[in-house]
Amino acid sequence: MHITAKSPCRVDLAGGTLDIWPLYLFHKDSVTVNFAVDRYTHCELKTRGDKKIVLRAADQKSEESFDSLEELTAARKFKLPLLAYVLRYFRPQTGIEVDTTSEAPTGAGISGSSSLIITLASALNKLTGARYDIEKIREIAQNVEAQIIRVPTGCQDYYPAMYGGISAIELTPAGIYRKGIDVNLDDFNERIVLAYTGVPRNSGINNWEVTKAHINGDKAVHKNFDKIAAIACGMRKAMERQDWTEAARLLREEWGHRKTNAPGISTPLIDRLIEVTRKAGARGAKVCGAGGGGCVFFLVDRGAKARVSQLIEENGSQVLNVSVAPKGVRVKVLEQ
Repeated sequence: MHITAKSPCRVDLAGGTLDIWPLYLFHKDSVTVNFAVDRYTHCELKTRGDKKIVLRAADQKSEESFDSLEELTAARKFKLPLLAYVLRYFRPQTGIEVDTTSEAPTGAGISGSSSLIITLASALNKLTGARYDIEKIREIAQNVEAQIIRVPTGCQDYYPAMYGGISAIELTPAGIYRKGIDVNLDDFNERIVLAYTGVPRNSGINNWEVTKAHINGDKAVHKNFDKIAAIACGMRKAMERQDWTEAARLLREEWGHRKTNAPGISTPLIDRLIEVTRKAGARGAKVCGAGGGGCVFFLVDRGAKARVSQLIEENGSQVLNVSVAPKGVRVKVLEQ
């Protein structure tokens, strides 16, 4: 068989870190709001006539191989752990070549790894005939990623890869539910700017420190998350109304609380980018993911995108040209 798949990455608007179990259980009406962007992860699977497994990641310029699934399963260390762990879970009963690549810069904070797991798991779901539905694939992906990074993972990063579009992800004691938000994408796409600072960050470590503080009863952290949960509810309503003034205000407010919660979330470069773009029409900004580097999202006035982008480039960062990806993961069987 010859199978290809791809899925989009994401930008988070509000409510991040709340999506890590069990944090959301302690805050009323917990929700995260995010949207898929047209930076994709890709994979290609080709079955072989022997038992050999070959893994390649073009964006990392890395490759490793195993004589059989049994050899892969027995291995303790991997050059490409994300690929190896997903293969180990799905256990294809044939030799296979796996080629992947990502359009997200390393450590960008736009969930390239989560997207890639959804991409690869969806392709292997088709290859192996496992027939998992997309929500079960999300559960598998989240658990596999936790095995790789060895700290708890949140759920929100997988939903843009699964469904595309703009999402409100409701986090309840009864379960997790994704609700799409209908927005005029032509208008919204003129209001979004994404900058990459060039400095990777480690979301697992940052989020784990905050999670530990919450679980250990840090009252200041708990109070901040109450506020972040309230801001996320407001962001959902603002997006549903397409009230960009309110969305920008909430973006600024959430960023302020994030910096209080974890001072290392920002850097001098990020602070400078947010400051210099304000007069050019950037009405709100925040780092993507756990911060400490990676990407910064700017919500700008319509017509200000070019001016804001120019200032970002002049101040030493790269603008990633993105728009909302309206669709989630896609799998194609090319031949059999």
